[in-house]
Amino acid sequence: MDAVTATRMLDDREREVEHRLSRLRDDEASLRHDRADATADDEHDPEGSTLSGEWAQVDALRRGAESERAEILAARERVASGTFGVCEQCGRSIADERLEARPFARRCIACAT
Repeated sequence: MDAVTATRMLDDREREVEHRLSRLRDDEASLRHDRADATADDEHDPEGSTLSGEWAQVDALRRGAESERAEILAARERVASGTFGVCEQCGRSIADERLEARPFARRCIACAT
C-alpha cells in the first residue's frame, strides 16, 4: 500500500475516533450533570442501570478511543519512516485487506494470532 493511500485511511480513521471522543465527552458531561443532581438516587433504582455503571462504560469506551488515537499516531510515524505495512514481528508485508480494516495494524494476520 502506498503512503498516500495509507495517510488517507489514517485520516479517515482519525476523524472517526475524534468524532467518537467528542460524543463520549458529551456523555461524560451529561453524567457529571446527572451525578450533581442531589435527588438522583440511582443506586437504589431497580429499573435501570446506575450512573456508576454508565460512567464506567463511558470511561472504558473513552480510554479505548484514546488508545486507538495513539495507535493512529504511531502508524503515521511508520508511514513517515517507510515501515508502514511491514509486520513488526516477521518483517513480511501486512495484507492490504487487514490494513483497510485496521489501518494501524503492526503485525500481519499470522503473527497477530
